[in-house]
Amino acid sequence: MTTALEKEQAAPAPAGDGRRGSHAMRWWVLAVLGVAQLMVVLDATVVNIALPEAQLDLGFSNADRQWVITGYALAFGSLLLLGGRLSDLFGRRTTFIVGLIGFAVASAVGGAAANFEILVASRVAQGVFGALLAPAALSLLTVTFTEPGERAKAFGIFGAIAGAGGALGLLLGGALTEWASWRWVMYVNLVFAAVALVGAILLLAKHTATERPKLDLPGTLAVTAALFAIVYGFSKAETDGWTDSATLGFLIGGVILLAVFVFLEQRVKNPLLPLRVVLNRTRAASYITVFAIGIGMFAMFLFLTYYMQQSLEYSPIITGVAFLPMVAGMVASSTTVPSLLVPRVGPRVTVVAGFLIAAVGMALLTNIGVDTAYATHILPSLILMGIGLGTAMSTAFIGATSGVHHTDAGVASAMVNTSQQVGGSIGTALLSTLAASAFDDYVADRVPPSPQTLAEAAVQSYTTTFWWAAAIFVVGAVITGLIMPNTVPQPSEGEPVLAH
Repeated sequence: MTTALEKEQAAPAPAGDGRRGSHAMRWWVLAVLGVAQLMVVLDATVVNIALPEAQLDLGFSNADRQWVITGYALAFGSLLLLGGRLSDLFGRRTTFIVGLIGFAVASAVGGAAANFEILVASRVAQGVFGALLAPAALSLLTVTFTEPGERAKAFGIFGAIAGAGGALGLLLGGALTEWASWRWVMYVNLVFAAVALVGAILLLAKHTATERPKLDLPGTLAVTAALFAIVYGFSKAETDGWTDSATLGFLIGGVILLAVFVFLEQRVKNPLLPLRVVLNRTRAASYITVFAIGIGMFAMFLFLTYYMQQSLEYSPIITGVAFLPMVAGMVASSTTVPSLLVPRVGPRVTVVAGFLIAAVGMALLTNIGVDTAYATHILPSLILMGIGLGTAMSTAFIGATSGVHHTDAGVASAMVNTSQQVGGSIGTALLSTLAASAFDDYVADRVPPSPQTLAEAAVQSYTTTFWWAAAIFVVGAVITGLIMPNTVPQPSEGEPVLAH
């Protein structure tokens, strides 16, 4: 089957145009990749709002409820590097399509789930296929847009989707749960997948490899087990505490396995993650940026959602609408900063500025009270965080895949998703523990606690997490400022997305 882009490639390019293929077709490729990325990012938050309704319908316990979220996080987080390398070895188009189809099937099974076990199994399957899909999408973007001006715009749009998708998931989850059924938060993925699948078949060309190196099985097993242990360890910390023997065992074991993985990658012929990918200062600083944003942003969504729904008594859909100014700020900064600001002041200055703007926005949130006006206390913070996080994340997306050989594009892209996923797991566990401690400390001196005291304690727990998240953004700014060179990232080596 001849794709639309293959037909475009067959035609001679205009004189003086050194770019491959059609300018218009590349933007259609971006649209396809954006739809797939939106589906994966939405899924991280869209299920959260529907979870109480699903629990009521299927009758599972509060103790079991976390597995609907944790099952997805464990599979997705632990398999991302493998998924990225598979896309390098077997073709990004093939991996992308397999990921799309698998994710859609898993979503359909989850939507039709008759019991808790099937729902969790479907969430695990979503994580598995998401780990194929997410790095394939970003690596396809990396090798498709190599002209600097277009690359900045494309990565800005993709970064806006990655950053704002979580907030949009809250809105979509609230709307579907309130107006339809919790099952539709799973079924809606079929719509996204169908659109992206048609586009992928029509626009993406098949990968032709001159050689196919063997997969690094020892490294794959080591890093998959390490990431599983770390994500699960932080999940255990959230529910059982940091001193629990199982929590410590998984976290320590995960760190040891990571050290084993690094040892192995220095000695195998075809490493799963070539260390040249992460030792480049621009890429390393970009991964740290995404990691720090993951810690603060995931926690902010969680605790600000709690605050708006439990303290201010917003409905799920109103809560989702309340986040839209942050989405607008992210979209505005992500789509303008990479092309306008980075070439003028450099990526280091841009990322540091983004972190600091986000930190100011997060710090402003600490002024909330039991009964706070949205327009005066929440809205300004959301706008600042949207602008700051969009600025830092879109720039980091460009830096994270800059200068890589096309054979490493998949695993370099997977590192972006891995950094964000592990950051989110750490942020949720760490800040949940800090929130619980702040709540208990506030109530301890006020026995027996009145309803007003409990309400104030809840707000105290939220503001504590916001202070910590602001501090994390400041630390991210300092580390990035020390590591990242202030030179404009070089595009990665292009790979024809079209067959010749």
